[in-house]
Formats: sequence, structure tokens, C-alpha cells
Amino acid sequence: MDSTPFQTKESQDLKIETHEMNQVKKVIGVVSGKGGVGKSLVTGMLAVNMRRKGYRVGVLDADITGPSIPRMFGLHRKAQGSEHGVLPERSSNDISVMSINLLLENEEDPVLWRGPIIANTLKQFWTDVIWGDIDYMFMDMPPGTGDIALTAFQSLPVDGIVIVTSPQDLVHMIVKKAYNMAKKMNVPVIGLVENMSYVECGDCGKQIKLFGESRIDEIAEELGTKVLAKMPIDPKIAQLCDNGEIEKFNHIALDEAAKYIEEKYSVEGK
Repeated sequence: MDSTPFQTKESQDLKIETHEMNQVKKVIGVVSGKGGVGKSLVTGMLAVNMRRKGYRVGVLDADITGPSIPRMFGLHRKAQGSEHGVLPERSSNDISVMSINLLLENEEDPVLWRGPIIANTLKQFWTDVIWGDIDYMFMDMPPGTGDIALTAFQSLPVDGIVIVTSPQDLVHMIVKKAYNMAKKMNVPVIGLVENMSYVECGDCGKQIKLFGESRIDEIAEELGTKVLAKMPIDPKIAQLCDNGEIEKFNHIALDEAAKYIEEKYSVEGK
């Protein structure tokens, strides 16, 4: 008998309500089986893509111990609050963002918290933050299949997840771990994004595959899911993120992925 905790009846009964002033239509999680594959980058770029389409967009930074979303969007001041709750910060293009880094006295301070406190913080980002009306909420998950992923899938109404990976030998096993966790939690897998898929030669346009041939199509076929994008290594995008200017990127790498999410998870009024 499968003894994993994901299969308990309680896992279906733990959804929590968001703040009474919120109306969040779709929640899309962005996950990875391991760190360092560009999960936060994909989260930010998808959010920017959907905002450019005219949607009201939020980014919930669920990577409590390794937050990077605020810096990508150039947000450094502390989040403000009112008698009703905490207010998310807004990017230059009006994307709502909440992250632990917006609550710390010093954004470079480490978060030395145990699992239950981290899990409760994630829940409070959903229950105590006044997001208002949001068409698409993108949730940047921590890597792996630990406490926070379990809390998010059990407690928040996640409509689907995007799995981010890279073209390396261990990818098959790592992607399957993330995929299998989602399936055990009854969370739909929207598809796979392969980051660092290639480098494009500036002179001839040839794709140079630094990590060898990709297996992402084979993995997607085996799992019965979709390849949403194969993203190149692009130093210009990395520089924009470092400068807090992710909203200025002009690469088309995730255009089709954003279009697919828009069609699959359509919202009223658009």
C-alpha cells in the first residue's frame, strides 16, 4: 500500500479562503525538481507576458528562504499595510508582488525559520495580503517536493503548474518527481519549460547546445504532457533581472507558453 502522506483524505479538505477583498481567478504554480534551473525567471517572464496582454497579474513568491522575485522587478522598499491587511508592492507595469523580502528589515537577511513557520507564512500571503482583483496569480515555488510545495498544493486553489527544467542527464528523474507529486495532489500539470536549452550564436544564428541534446520532448511524451518552451541562455535577460528590469525583456521564448495558458485557463471578461 502506498504510504505517502499525499493520499490522505485530509489533503483534499485543507483549502483556505483568500482575503475577503480579493478575487483571484487563476493560480498557476511554477515549480522545479531542483534549484538553479531558472524557475523564478520563468515565473517573472510569464507574469510580464500576461500583463502585456492586458490581464491583472500577481506574483506570490513562495520561495520563502530563497526569494528573488522582488529584485527582478526592482522592488526594494518594505510592503505597507492597513487595518485590513498587507498591501502587495507594485511593479512599474502594475504587477502586484508579495515576497518575504518585502517584509524583512534588510532584504539580505537570511530567513532562518523552521518548516511550520515557513508554511504559515505562505498561507498568510494568501489570506492576509490584499491582492484585490487578479486574473492570473503566478506562484514562484521553492525547488523540490518539500514542505512548501505540499502546503501550497493542499491549502491554495492551484489551477495548474508549469515544471521548469534544464537539458541535463538527471532531468528525467527530477521532472518525474515534480510531475508525480502534482499528480498525487491532484494538481494538473500544464506543461514543461526547458531553460538553458541552447545558446544562439550572435554571428550566424546557430543554436549551440552546451548541455548536449535535449530529451524534453521524449520526457513530455512519456508523461503525456506538453513542451511549452525551450528557452535559450540569454545574457541580456540575466542582466535585466540583475538590474530589476525584467519588464523590459523583449524575447519571444515564452510567448507561446503564455498563449497556451491564456487559452487553457481563460478568465471571464477577456
